[in-house]
Amino acid sequence: MAQAEKSTRDTIVAAAAKLFYAEGIRAVSVDAVAEEAGVTKRTLYYHFESKDELIAAYLEGRDQPNLKLFRKWYGEAEGDLPIKVEAMFVNLARAARHPKWKGCGFLRTSAELANMPGHPAIRIGAAHKKKFEAWMAETFAEAGASEPATLAKQILLLLDGSFAVVLLHRDASYMEMAGKAAATLVQVALAASGAKASSEHASASF
Repeated sequence: MAQAEKSTRDTIVAAAAKLFYAEGIRAVSVDAVAEEAGVTKRTLYYHFESKDELIAAYLEGRDQPNLKLFRKWYGEAEGDLPIKVEAMFVNLARAARHPKWKGCGFLRTSAELANMPGHPAIRIGAAHKKKFEAWMAETFAEAGASEPATLAKQILLLLDGSFAVVLLHRDASYMEMAGKAAATLVQVALAASGAKASSEHASASF
């Protein structure tokens, strides 16, 4: 019984994710989600008390898969740290060229809920972005980059900025340019760290 309920809930979330991402959360009704999932509206409300709860579940379902994908792109890239960071943008640009690409689900949802800062989906979206930022900061710190926390914020800004501009112009080259800018920032941070270490070593030797 529990497994059946889980399966039904997952089916509803999958249907909601498909519709919300394609059309936006405000444009999609609960009735449309129920129809897409092949369940009654009553069954949907058995699993979710409100549409707001369903929206939150939609973003929760995207959280770990999205982070895992970024880590995969980063890990599979051959080269040094700047190349690995740029590779994430290159892969995103490739995804953005697909006709069904509609940008970042977290950012689009937050824009639609801009007048509802306390909405659970806003908190989930913010937490998702912070997880990416924390991972980048940890990665940069391990590599010895200068000011890793600041660098992580800069990369996130380039990432989310490119989502917005590419969605507006439908030109994925902006995302590739953002990747090159990100790689340059990483190179500068690594060079600054090396210069600082050399300076400290010279002072110690003196």
